[in-house]
Amino acid sequence: MSGRWTQRRQAVRTILNGNECINPGSVFDPISGRIAQELGYEVGIIGGSTISLAVLGAPDLIVLTLTEFADQVKRISRACDLPLLVDADHGYGNALNVMRTVDELEMAGVAALSIEDTILPKQFDADSKAKLIDREEGVGKMRAAIAARRDADLVICGRTSAPALTSVDDACARIRAYESVGVDAIFLVGVKTREQLDQLAEAVSIPLILGSTPPEIADLSYLTSRNVRISLQGHRPFAAGVQALYEALSALKSGTAPADLQNVAPPEMMDRLTRKSEYMAALQKFLSRLDDPS
Repeated sequence: MSGRWTQRRQAVRTILNGNECINPGSVFDPISGRIAQELGYEVGIIGGSTISLAVLGAPDLIVLTLTEFADQVKRISRACDLPLLVDADHGYGNALNVMRTVDELEMAGVAALSIEDTILPKQFDADSKAKLIDREEGVGKMRAAIAARRDADLVICGRTSAPALTSVDDACARIRAYESVGVDAIFLVGVKTREQLDQLAEAVSIPLILGSTPPEIADLSYLTSRNVRISLQGHRPFAAGVQALYEALSALKSGTAPADLQNVAPPEMMDRLTRKSEYMAALQKFLSRLDDPS
């Protein structure tokens, strides 16, 4: 099994060390992971927000526990061969919690994970705007994440929302500090303009990963020139799935016959995505009565 994880981790490192920027596929359960793999995505992105929705039906307010998160990640990594980049939020606590988070997610088979420097969960009597921990504490979390890593191929990304929450200058200082302690990539959230990205890209030499980007900077050729190697497109596939399920259940409730539902995955697709042929072969091999050799 460790070799299986190593191949995926090395695949992400190849992307980060390569010469082009890619878009990952947003996945949140085993079937979505298999779909993204079948469609040719090179990396799957797992957001804390979508796992909170899938597991708890709750918004992204850090009410999901590390155990629940790691369990769902493990289900996805076991079901497909897609390298997984995981948003591990703030590491579920302080630097010691970060170490536990890295250990659990590494064992769950992730190829890469990011640790961010946001104050999470929301504090008592705080205003609605998110805030960042001190830069020194952020450095401590990154150092802890690297120390907890057992497989050297596991990619550790230092993540910050400083471009949106403080300033680009502060973001540059933070990412330089995170690079200096050995993170493999920088994950930036909240970059709005090319001017901001130009300045941030000049601040570090390691690869960049971007959260959802506005149209002005979404061009992959431009992102490639700024050392961005992975650029997220958000997690709208989950919302698309919710809409499709809502419409199907609504149609049935309104009297539509099951056979008349629209946009339903055909049996061949369901069999393929659930790997039915593999299970049927195993049934035949292990649950059929063998002929009496005598």
